[in-house]
Amino acid sequence: MIDKIKNELNINRFKNLKIKVNNVRNKSEFFEGNISEIYERIFIVNCNDSIKRSFSYSDVLIGNIEIEYI
Repeated sequence: MIDKIKNELNINRFKNLKIKVNNVRNKSEFFEGNISEIYERIFIVNCNDSIKRSFSYSDVLIGNIEIEYI
């Protein structure tokens, strides 16, 4: 399952995307940017606010983050 997520992210590597991070107590954060680097366990997103954020593939798998390609 994680390999499928990793392949999908690799295919869409430099495309623009929106990320919704589901935090505790029904609070969410939203980011826009693109995937700049892909590693074995994490991927790096360059956000439009010039900050790099890292996420793990398991975050996508369990639904902590949601990715929408634009």
